Amino acid sequence: MTTVMASMASMTTDGRVAAGRTVTGTWRSGYHCSVRAGSFTIEVDEPVRVGGTDLGPQPTDLFLASVASCFLMALSYAARKREIELSDLSVDVTGSYDGQRFSAIHVRARVGVPGAELDQLVRAAERVCYVTNTLRAGVELTTEAIAVEH
Repeated sequence: MTTVMASMASMTTDGRVAAGRTVTGTWRSGYHCSVRAGSFTIEVDEPVRVGGTDLGPQPTDLFLASVASCFLMALSYAARKREIELSDLSVDVTGSYDGQRFSAIHVRARVGVPGAELDQLVRAAERVCYVTNTLRAGVELTTEAIAVEH
């Protein structure tokens, strides 16, 4: 089994790590892997039609799920902070492929609030959503591989 670690950290101006998150992925076979995130394990795979075993969602689906769940939680957080009662809340996220990446991501939220409060709530959620803020700002991505002797 091969394990790959990915971390995202905020750096202070003097280069020290201020905060960070790490998840650990472990290869199982073929395209199937398990990812540990805190106390949770997420099975990740590809569909059978592309050579996987369909034992879990694809990485691109998890990527879009991260956008959806973070923005949904940001809307919920913003509503709670403003003492706005939500009657309904759901988010659809669509990614448009351009080769080996998404060229565009569209977030469509259905929010059960009076229309007058909607714009303010969405702006507040946009300010606190880590995932969409990361995508908007761009992120430095580095890779490192270490040979493991058998």
